[in-house]
Amino acid sequence: MLLTRQQLEERLIALHQASLTLVGDISLETLLERIATVACEQAGAQYAALGVLDADGNLKQFISVGMSAEEIHRMPHPPVGHGLIGALMDTEAPIRVPDIAMDERSSGFPPHHPAMRSFLGVPIRYGDIQLGQIYLTQKIETPEFTRDDEQIIQMLAAYAAVAIHNARLYDELQERDRALTRRNQDLALLNNIAETLTSSLELDQILNKTLAQVMDYLKVEAGEIFLLEDDKQTLRMVLHRGQAAEAFWTRNRFDLGEGIIGLVAKNGEAIVSHDLARDVRYLRPAVVQAGFRQMACMPVTSNGQVIGVLSAVTRSHHPIDDHDVQLVTAVGSWAGLAIENARLHDNARRLAVLEERERIGMDLHDGIIQSIYGVGLVLEHARLLAMENPAQSAEQMQQAIDRLNHTIRDIRSYILDLRPRQLGDENLTDGLRRLLMEFRINTLAEATLTGQPDDVANLPQSHSLALFHICQEALANAAKHAAAKRVEVSLWKTPERLILEIRDNGKGFDMSQKSTTLGHGLANMQTRAHHVGGDVEICSTPDNGTSILAWVPRVEKTDFSG
Repeated sequence: MLLTRQQLEERLIALHQASLTLVGDISLETLLERIATVACEQAGAQYAALGVLDADGNLKQFISVGMSAEEIHRMPHPPVGHGLIGALMDTEAPIRVPDIAMDERSSGFPPHHPAMRSFLGVPIRYGDIQLGQIYLTQKIETPEFTRDDEQIIQMLAAYAAVAIHNARLYDELQERDRALTRRNQDLALLNNIAETLTSSLELDQILNKTLAQVMDYLKVEAGEIFLLEDDKQTLRMVLHRGQAAEAFWTRNRFDLGEGIIGLVAKNGEAIVSHDLARDVRYLRPAVVQAGFRQMACMPVTSNGQVIGVLSAVTRSHHPIDDHDVQLVTAVGSWAGLAIENARLHDNARRLAVLEERERIGMDLHDGIIQSIYGVGLVLEHARLLAMENPAQSAEQMQQAIDRLNHTIRDIRSYILDLRPRQLGDENLTDGLRRLLMEFRINTLAEATLTGQPDDVANLPQSHSLALFHICQEALANAAKHAAAKRVEVSLWKTPERLILEIRDNGKGFDMSQKSTTLGHGLANMQTRAHHVGGDVEICSTPDNGTSILAWVPRVEKTDFSG
């Protein structure tokens, strides 16, 4: 039956309105169902379906309209691309048959499939690529589909091709956006972790910041870090962050291979448990009772050896992502190296303290104690001479007094070096004068200060104290190590800086052989200057004395971390 002109115009208008909706839709699932519905309406069919092909030309999706959910459920399987459906997948032209059962390409219907007689199939093509097909069956008003139906559905297929292509592009863009967002999140985590691990050698700070950033990245409510004890068989929890701390601290030690924590440490591989309540490896029921459901546990390694375990625990039902676990496992290797560096640094500081104590003990024994012992011998001899030769006895007593005074100066020199002092109510210039006076009294060396009192006006107290301590350290070194006979201290200002210079004529030292990394004298000066935004330059050569140039900004700044 041919359509009248009015009927054809009505169809074209309806098709045009439907196509505008299709092209504007960017959700692929709803789009496919809408195309099938529009096809059913335009061709007057009882049933319609839309098949979508994958990149290899196989049937990937099949959306049907007209059958109830119960009818679809009763059928053993969805269409797989045989019979007329398969034939349409291999052709560029539409297929229109009056009776499916009579067509030689038909492969029949599966059990419980509704009866269908007439068939119209049109490929959905975008350029030379077939994206899918529109299937129509069981024409309602007439025995079979007409050529007008075929042309209308071909026009719909052209609109559908553009709509499906746009929807796929949108899905690809969304997927790329998600991948880019995740990559940015990954890079942000790695950057933050790297900044944390390289900005500090304090173990507590490294552990706290690393765990906080991992928890924030994984979006979990609790986290913990275990470290291996010296026996290499026991793991002890050194840090917990987040919720329900009391539940986690009910068990803070695990043997190697015991529970999830021990297994990760033993095998060096991450373990993710998606159901802690049913996981027999998880040995802390209090945590489960607190509502936690999932756990990701990663090894912390250094030089290929496990030194600890980091775990993240959540109450969420959303599965912990394997990609996230892999990334955090890599972070565990970085953290392990930083932890080992922090431990080495701590051991170096302890060793430095022991070495300093040993040196002070040797100095006291070989110098001051021996001097006092010598004074004791002189006094003993003077006591024996007191009756026989009073004049000689008095002379030896005076000699003992001189030696005692010299010993007192030595003791004061140690006190000057070891006891930190403050400026009190003095300004920097007055404080430096006091240091030089004490230096002259204790060493009998020459010491001078040049500078104008106005130079230190309005200088922040923290900056004054930093220069005061730098000068104190330099004078102690000049007295104790350089054996200097003359020290010159100069103080002057520039528009932005206050500069302190200390020069001595002592022994000096070889700069290439001097280590300043363990927190003593010269390193202490640099640390004090850096804390207030300044710096220290040290210049020395053997037998030519030492020059120390320190500067600080004249105004206080808010951040000297960089």
